[in-house]
Amino acid sequence: MLKLKRIAITGGIASGKTSVCRVFQELGAFVVNADAIVHELLSPNTKLSQQVIRLLGNDILIDGNLSRRVIADKVFMDPEALHALEKLLHPAVLHKIEELYQAACHHGLYTAFVVESPLLFEIGQDKFYDVVIAVTADETASRERFCKAGFNPEEYERRMKRQLPPQEKARRADYVINNNGSLDNLREQVIEFNNQQIV
Repeated sequence: MLKLKRIAITGGIASGKTSVCRVFQELGAFVVNADAIVHELLSPNTKLSQQVIRLLGNDILIDGNLSRRVIADKVFMDPEALHALEKLLHPAVLHKIEELYQAACHHGLYTAFVVESPLLFEIGQDKFYDVVIAVTADETASRERFCKAGFNPEEYERRMKRQLPPQEKARRADYVINNNGSLDNLREQVIEFNNQQIV
């Protein structure tokens, strides 16, 4: 079975992580989004969603679905609840990522295995990857992108407080992609990495 290089993409809020992943996908990588896995695991009637409801209460349900926004509001204000939630979520997410990795390797058609993981360093998952790429961007541009996506500036500040500063993520990463230029410039940096490290 082919072994694929495991690459983690991390960085600050609205730094361009998803755009980087999109380019990797175009170049033939199998791309996974850790947030999307959480969303899938918290769909109604999964074992994990029942555990989360028991932990945080029925008010996290809206129209029968777990509301990630209500969950976020609850746990951001309560470090103990946040820690308990992470103890439930992180092993389940890791297990799912490993399942997807094995499937991608078995498939034999992909160039690399790429995981978008915003809180990679914060939850100590960097050790599971061969290469960690940090995507950096000017804070003003990131805040504007975040607000254009329908969030408010206070939410940006609140989420950033829960993360390592982007410059610290860049310092810890093996490779840094800067997203202060055009999309073409971003694409060029991903292609350069791909040519050096994968192809």
